[in-house]
Amino acid sequence: MNVTHKQLRAFVAVAKTRSFAEACGLVHLSQPALSIAIKNLEEAAGGRLLARTTRTLALTPEGESFYPVAQRLLADWDDAMEDLHNHFALRRGKITVAAMPSFACNLLPKAIQRFRETNPAVNIAVNDVIAEEVVELVRNGRMELGVTFDPGGSEDLVFEPLFEDQFVAVLPIGHPLLQQSVIHWSDLAKNDFVVLQRPSSIRVLIEQQMQNAGLHLSTILEAHQLATVGRMVATGLGVSVVPALCISQMEELGAHCRPLEEPGINRRVGVLSRRRYPLSVGAKSMQDILIQTFRA
Repeated sequence: MNVTHKQLRAFVAVAKTRSFAEACGLVHLSQPALSIAIKNLEEAAGGRLLARTTRTLALTPEGESFYPVAQRLLADWDDAMEDLHNHFALRRGKITVAAMPSFACNLLPKAIQRFRETNPAVNIAVNDVIAEEVVELVRNGRMELGVTFDPGGSEDLVFEPLFEDQFVAVLPIGHPLLQQSVIHWSDLAKNDFVVLQRPSSIRVLIEQQMQNAGLHLSTILEAHQLATVGRMVATGLGVSVVPALCISQMEELGAHCRPLEEPGINRRVGVLSRRRYPLSVGAKSMQDILIQTFRA
């Protein structure tokens, strides 16, 4: 059975007015077009819905039964179209964003604030997870957007770079290395380290850097969140290395940061999305705001 929206509107208009002439004005159809719409609906239904004579027009018992059903179908259609329009106009809806904690905690609130200034009715769900999980959440379609380090070449993902982040040393108050404006890896390596647990890419980068420099990483504490790392360092339990975008967070926790060199660690931070899968209007707007706000 192939019933169209036009046929339903034609039937409801005739059933409501009991007049083809008045119904034509309601649905903006000519009388021949209205008659064809009713005829096609009856053929699809398999029987007559209207009882017509030269003087009267009434609903058949089947037509009487179908009339409230048709009204509900049209109401549902109108509600669905209005809801869809509201989504496209960003007057309703929800977007999902995954972000590594260092970005989610320090920079993402600024982008969300800008987004909500123009789209206050759109809800935002944020997953603050490690960089590797951001990639998997976007790849599996569970999140529309992700903010993470550059995952490298990937056929199924699109990476839009925002800025280059240089890692910094994190030290407790009173540490002798704070007297230096820039810290060398060889000096930092003499200290006990507080690091993120594997499979954190930050942990991997630190270990690779130490290995390349022929240095040993003396790990005394491991944590799952950068906030915990910062608090441990501030307490004086060791030193650490974190992305520069965490500097304000580390200082709020009571630690101090200094640039690292010989050589430094740099990684691109950007917005991740799925290739060949269009973003919703809300997610595309958020992506644009992230690029406008943070692209160097």
